[in-house]
Amino acid sequence: MAKVISQDTFDDVVKENVVEFSMTPSEAKEETIKQFEAQGINLANIIKDLSVNPQTGQPVINETVDKIKEHIGQKLEETTDLLEQLATLDAECKKSLAHRVLAGKNGAHDALITLLEETLSADSPNESVLKKALEAINSLTHKQPDLFDAEAMAVVLKLLALKVESEEVTLLTLQWLQKACIMHEMNRQNIMNTSALKLMKPLLGKGKDRLVRELTAVFRFLVLDDDIRVEFGCAHEHARQIAGEVLIPLVELLPAYQDPNVLADLLLTIGTLAVRQELCTAIDEAGGLKSVFEIMSSNLDEVRLNREALKLLRALAGHDSVKSHIVQQGVAPIIKQLLETHQSNENIVAAALACVTTLTLRVQEHSAAFFDTGIAEVIVEAVRAHPKHKIVQRNGAWAIRNMVSRSRNQCETWISFGVEDLLNMAMKEHPSVEQDIKAALRDLGCSVHLREEWTGTAEKKIAA
Repeated sequence: MAKVISQDTFDDVVKENVVEFSMTPSEAKEETIKQFEAQGINLANIIKDLSVNPQTGQPVINETVDKIKEHIGQKLEETTDLLEQLATLDAECKKSLAHRVLAGKNGAHDALITLLEETLSADSPNESVLKKALEAINSLTHKQPDLFDAEAMAVVLKLLALKVESEEVTLLTLQWLQKACIMHEMNRQNIMNTSALKLMKPLLGKGKDRLVRELTAVFRFLVLDDDIRVEFGCAHEHARQIAGEVLIPLVELLPAYQDPNVLADLLLTIGTLAVRQELCTAIDEAGGLKSVFEIMSSNLDEVRLNREALKLLRALAGHDSVKSHIVQQGVAPIIKQLLETHQSNENIVAAALACVTTLTLRVQEHSAAFFDTGIAEVIVEAVRAHPKHKIVQRNGAWAIRNMVSRSRNQCETWISFGVEDLLNMAMKEHPSVEQDIKAALRDLGCSVHLREEWTGTAEKKIAA
């Protein structure tokens, strides 16, 4: 069994090489690695690229955390040195997860929380210290959500309630919340059990591009279900609670913004929160469909924005009456335009075909509305443009099948565009979606071999 050592032992030898033998940090680390490897020690658990102070031989990250701890409680008006230490800690934590874990073990999180509490307790909090401390704690918490505790949550609530001239402090606080939510169900539940949502709601408004983007990211991260340590999450309940507070304000913000990135985030968040029938209806009644159509028509060239809009429409179409309104209000020509404009973009094509699939499912009138725009040829050409992309081929087969299943009068038109050969080629290229493609061929009236996968045999003959 290979021998191992601790990080402290490794750092002590590096320090000895720097102080006792006047080596440079790089020489000291190289010599230390050679010494231990010669002794047959496995260094896989050691951080070998730590920055080392050339005077003291100590790891910079350890010294920095100690210096920040020394500042706590001193209440010095001169903060230049503290700001430098916070910037150094931020830079070190950004290097790798191993650096962040080491900083956490050395008490960096508790030190930063205490520093933030101390700064916030002052009559006029120092914004520079708040910003630097928040930047450092953001870097420290990245991929380390376990560090986020009740004390951290209390600081977040104070920061959200804080009235500051610059919105930078609020932005950094929201980013901190995002990092605490990723892959940590208990943090998400603890956040939802506080007044955080009520404190965030008033921050939504017009002319706050960056703030709206960070807020919507927090809302989305609160409804994640990515923590494998928890058998059942509360994503649906969180989505319902958040939607009850901010869904309609988010819909009302759509006409207020022109930036495609802000609009894409708003559409993505609305779609993420629309998890119930009554929420889909509420979006429709608030004028959401009209706003979405106007955004799509005005930004046909924007890939991400239109992909999120298509995904939102597909989510809303889960409600039958809202699905009818979507088609009645003229979505078919817009989707056709998108397919023509972005025929070379497999992501948009896949999203548009999935949207057509949902909107035409079991409704002959909707199929006719799409067919009358001449979308059939556009769909065939879009599928033909991406023969290697399985999702495009599958979604194309779905869309074709749903359009013709109750409208057999369309079959001749589809076949005249060469769709039969196209689907047969896709079936050979992508065997895993063979059944989806066969369903489309069957409903088009084409020749298709339907194989019986399994035939049972009875032990006793069943009487007729």
